[in-house]
Amino acid sequence: MTKKSNMSTKSNLQVIYEDNHVIIVNKRAGDIVQGDKTGDQPLSEVVKEYIKDKYNKPGNVYLGVVHRLDRPTTGIVMFSKTSKALPRLNKLFAEKKANKTYWAIVKNAPEQPQDTLINWLKKNPKNNKSTAYSKEIKDSKKAVLHYKVLKALDNYFLLEIELETGRHHQIRCQLASIGSPIKGDLKYGFDRSNKDASISLHARRLQFEHPVSKVPIDVKAPLPNDPIWNACDH
Repeated sequence: MTKKSNMSTKSNLQVIYEDNHVIIVNKRAGDIVQGDKTGDQPLSEVVKEYIKDKYNKPGNVYLGVVHRLDRPTTGIVMFSKTSKALPRLNKLFAEKKANKTYWAIVKNAPEQPQDTLINWLKKNPKNNKSTAYSKEIKDSKKAVLHYKVLKALDNYFLLEIELETGRHHQIRCQLASIGSPIKGDLKYGFDRSNKDASISLHARRLQFEHPVSKVPIDVKAPLPNDPIWNACDH
């Protein structure tokens, strides 16, 4: 169970980009992006409180959720601050015009230093887990990602991942399918958990065209403060 003390609060919220229409934050492990059955305070509410206080806004604060990250992962999450920007941002993501780059730490190096993985993933709602298949089966969805090994660490390897599709637990499932589960990811076959219940998967970079100004935006999320992540920064 993720400790609540590890979740973001208004005082430790890390904003990495903000303008009139968009706010991008560096999600901590343990944060849920939107409310769920746990009843824990979601990141969306933390961001609303931050906006309300910073700008002395009376009444309810508008905030649109553009995309999500799994609870144990860290990194870039973007929200819309205006109803004008939200449908435009949704369209960007739907049309795959927002380029997302992830970093993952794995124990076992993939056989190929870089490759494209193509699988069909089927989600099991009962255990909230996806299974990767080499060909299409009933109720499966095609999943495509590109990875490359960026760095060999003392006992681990740092991978960079670009997604072509956005499936349930896609990176976690596809890397596990080639024998390279993500550090700390017990659900997908890593042998032990991380102390803070995180998994070593970080949404590192986001590139997109601003929904209103049309200016290119390119942001990077600082890595978690952890000895192994610190060895990755270069």
